[in-house]
Amino acid sequence: MFSKLQREVEDFVNRGLDRTLNLAVTGLSQSGKTAFITSLVNQLLTLNQTDGGHLPFFAPARSGDILAVKRVEQENLSIPRFDYEANMASLRQNPPQWCQSTRGISEIRLAVRYRHSKSLLRHVKSESTLYINILDYPGEWLLDLPLLGQSFKAWSQSLDKIQHGVRVELAEKWQSAVNQLDLSDKANEEVLAELAGLYTEFLHQCKAQGLHYIQPGHFVLPGEYQGAPALQFFPLLGLDDEQWQALEKADRNSYFAVLKKRYDYYRDKIVKRFYERYFSQFDRQIILADCLTPLNYSQQAFMETKESLRQLFSNFHYGQRSLLSRLFSPQIDKLLFVASKADHITSDQVPNLIALMRQLMQEGGQHVNFIGVENDYAAIAAVRATTPVLVDDGGKQVKALQGVRSRDGKEVVVFPGSVPSRLPSADFWAQNRFEFDQFEPQPLIDGERIPHLRMDSVLQFLLADKLE
Repeated sequence: MFSKLQREVEDFVNRGLDRTLNLAVTGLSQSGKTAFITSLVNQLLTLNQTDGGHLPFFAPARSGDILAVKRVEQENLSIPRFDYEANMASLRQNPPQWCQSTRGISEIRLAVRYRHSKSLLRHVKSESTLYINILDYPGEWLLDLPLLGQSFKAWSQSLDKIQHGVRVELAEKWQSAVNQLDLSDKANEEVLAELAGLYTEFLHQCKAQGLHYIQPGHFVLPGEYQGAPALQFFPLLGLDDEQWQALEKADRNSYFAVLKKRYDYYRDKIVKRFYERYFSQFDRQIILADCLTPLNYSQQAFMETKESLRQLFSNFHYGQRSLLSRLFSPQIDKLLFVASKADHITSDQVPNLIALMRQLMQEGGQHVNFIGVENDYAAIAAVRATTPVLVDDGGKQVKALQGVRSRDGKEVVVFPGSVPSRLPSADFWAQNRFEFDQFEPQPLIDGERIPHLRMDSVLQFLLADKLE
């Protein structure tokens, strides 16, 4: 064992201290993961043609220590390539278009050649390479991770707790059909497929209402499992413990037994495999959240976003890392919470947006602080869509935004309004309504870098210490 460790360490040194960083870009559906990855790659690649002036707060770029950046072949050849070129082509259209939403797993690998200028490593070798692996995946799949610690009963009861408000109305057709079913009867495949279809329709309707707590995630974005029996089950709501105990004794061919069997298969063979294959090996993590759009929908939508984000923490490994753990047991040692779409509000509202993000992530943030993981909060726009302007309002200069509004394609100047710095109370929701507009990306000329807001601060937090 010792000789193996020694060889690992010697190889680590002999390779000139080249490093690999596995970056987890995490976020719920529509939080901007694909746009973020595209912008991050673009900001780094354009360092080959610029002096780093577009990233003033990213020290390795400002100092000129980054010598070259290129995209290289990924190590796992079974994962599709992240389609950076297609995303850039969308942004360069006239008019520009947002990148297509992620519908499956993809990966991109960058090689960053840099000069050692500060650390003691400069006495060993003047230059090294940092390899950055970034995985893109549908945000819908992320919320399946809590299932890893839940039985079929526990999962059903957890969904029972959020089944109120608009969810009750949306679930009426599916729930009415389930209520007519004798769960102890012998299962009929066609009936199960029909009921699972009604449940899937219910989940899509929830998404349309801005409700983020969607489980199972593969039901709305099945990928390779489209049509598989593994996706033909549903939770059982409204059952008390006595009813659960009675159903546990049902025949193994009953509706209940088949539902439980398929849930267990989905949890153990799809969710667990996805987690072990991709998520358990990350070094650093960024959690993206769109805090503005849920405000436009309802208090229920906003609180579901909070609960969804809170659920993520129990499924990632956090902790400080030694050389041994770095070689053999990777864990996340830096965590950045990011509120996206910061260009959809005026600059004076950015502190409120960050404060709101802190409120949303409060429980998880306290947890990582307790165990010593370095973490921070930020508000950014990975792909800038608006331009800040000053407008005369009765002789007073007022901050506003100029951009192309998504809902009608018109170029407008708007006053986006105030962002609450704390979670809005029930009384607030009853008396007020948020209306934060969505905007199209700014025109991008071929060869130009993507305009952004504070991506340099993100790069500084995630990468700077690895490039010393």
